[in-house]
Amino acid sequence: FRRVLFRSGTGKELIAKAIHQLSPRTRHPMVTVHCAALAPTLLESELFGHERGAFTGAHERRIGRFEQAQGGTLFLDEIGEIDQTLQIKLLRFLGERTFERVGSNKTISADVRLIAATNKRLEELVKEGKFREDLFFRLRVVEIVLPPLRERTADIPLIAQSFLREFAKENGKVVRSITPDAFEALMNYSWPGNIRELRTAIEHAVVLARSEKITFRDLPANIRGGTGVIAATVNFPSKNNLSVKEAEKQLIIRALKEADGNRTLAAQKTGMSRRTLHRKLHEYHLEGF
Repeated sequence: FRRVLFRSGTGKELIAKAIHQLSPRTRHPMVTVHCAALAPTLLESELFGHERGAFTGAHERRIGRFEQAQGGTLFLDEIGEIDQTLQIKLLRFLGERTFERVGSNKTISADVRLIAATNKRLEELVKEGKFREDLFFRLRVVEIVLPPLRERTADIPLIAQSFLREFAKENGKVVRSITPDAFEALMNYSWPGNIRELRTAIEHAVVLARSEKITFRDLPANIRGGTGVIAATVNFPSKNNLSVKEAEKQLIIRALKEADGNRTLAAQKTGMSRRTLHRKLHEYHLEGF
């Protein structure tokens, strides 16, 4: 069992995936649960499952995440958000490796590696009586404290390349690398938004890239140290602080105008596949353009 302590946005899920993929459990599932996104009653069912009729709306049996992760890894993000009742049930599982579905008295065993992450200081929550001390020590077997991205710039090239491949594939574009001056800008930026901001920056650059390489001019204005990135890159009227989605929308509109509405030609102009362009037209409500 591992407890992984990360600050918000530092890439905790990426690290959890790496731990799973580099372990003997890699052939089995990795299941992720964002604890803060669910109400306590729903989270219990999400984790342990429930039987038909266990509560209003439980029309059929549901297999929980512990069962889904059998033999593999269960990643609990924001473990500091779970309530006291669920903490007790989680403590029991950590001690006995067993649990019951909601509405059942049948005991189920699970062989699961548990990775838990939080951006809160659990020690302080324990002192405040908001987090059980016994659960805290059960979780604290191997602790990894991941610093913000600005303190580990050596990780930026590898992470950036990973995001580049992801977004090039998603957008149907042939973008394979990042120019040295663009890399220098990425390395020199302070990244207050950590991994999330880097991800958004690479998505922005891939969308606007006009060649097989991301250049300095493709990067968001704040990372380049200036403004008007859209104007500098694709000759749109100067407009500061455009979001990635708004920049992409304007790029598509411009391409459609230049192509007189011909979507195949517009797709070529944006560097997208026709299928991706159709998806983006729907997303930005431009089907009738």
